[in-house]
Amino acid sequence: MKPATFDYHCPSNLEEAVKLLNEFGSEGKIIAGGQSFIPILNMRMSEPGCLIDINQVTELKGIRIEDGVVKIGALTTQRELEQHEDIRKHIPLLVEAAQYIGHVQTRNRGTVGGSVAHADPSAELPLSFLALDSEIVITSADGSRTTSINDFFITYLTTELMPEEILTEIHVPLSQPAGYAFEEFSRRHGDFALVAAACLLSVDDAGIIDQARIVLGGVDAVPLLAEDAMEYLIGKTLTEDILEKTVEIAVNDADPDADLHASKEYRLQLTKVMTRKALLKAYNRGLGKEG
Repeated sequence: MKPATFDYHCPSNLEEAVKLLNEFGSEGKIIAGGQSFIPILNMRMSEPGCLIDINQVTELKGIRIEDGVVKIGALTTQRELEQHEDIRKHIPLLVEAAQYIGHVQTRNRGTVGGSVAHADPSAELPLSFLALDSEIVITSADGSRTTSINDFFITYLTTELMPEEILTEIHVPLSQPAGYAFEEFSRRHGDFALVAAACLLSVDDAGIIDQARIVLGGVDAVPLLAEDAMEYLIGKTLTEDILEKTVEIAVNDADPDADLHASKEYRLQLTKVMTRKALLKAYNRGLGKEG
């Protein structure tokens, strides 16, 4: 299939882009890398009246550090994120997660902002940014606002973005726990993940966990923050018994759907395995060991 007919606009700056969004409302759709949206257009799952191509909006590109925050422009490609020196040094979780996204060719086109705004609950970057307790900067003709990523995802492929708004930046605190891990299972490398787990742990010299963030993907309509499991881990060392109990608690709220790729029971079992692997690797890294 091919897309339905649409008008095409290519603004040269952010001001023009938000004016177009304000003008067209729900009929206007942003296109950047097109990694997810082009297939949706071709299958006519979406038939917008107007496409707004933001690839020339240079304000949305690049990565910088300011005031203890890593600020990632929405048009930064997934490959740029994966290779950026500051990301590799300060936020290696993003590097590890990005390597699971498709293949190099798709990462050269797919954008960070597009992945987050698309809000696929099994996608690598939404999980990782949630684990990193990030903030999302959103811009419209009325100005900019910042929201916690904890509130950003509403339901499947749906965020709090209004039709006249655009995601412009993602802010990640520079200070992050030393222990990190991202694990996912897919049928083949580069395929969509059946399930995934992202984990951040801060571990003191005695092996006691004092910070924990655990996020599961592919098990709910949005990336699942395993808050009960996170709370359970605080003040504990990761013994085998504690590890098993944490995995049990984390997976307790998971409610994956069955589809042609996997049954619900299979996804739940995979989630336990991926969560266990991520926790153990993050803990070892937090102790200064490789996972």
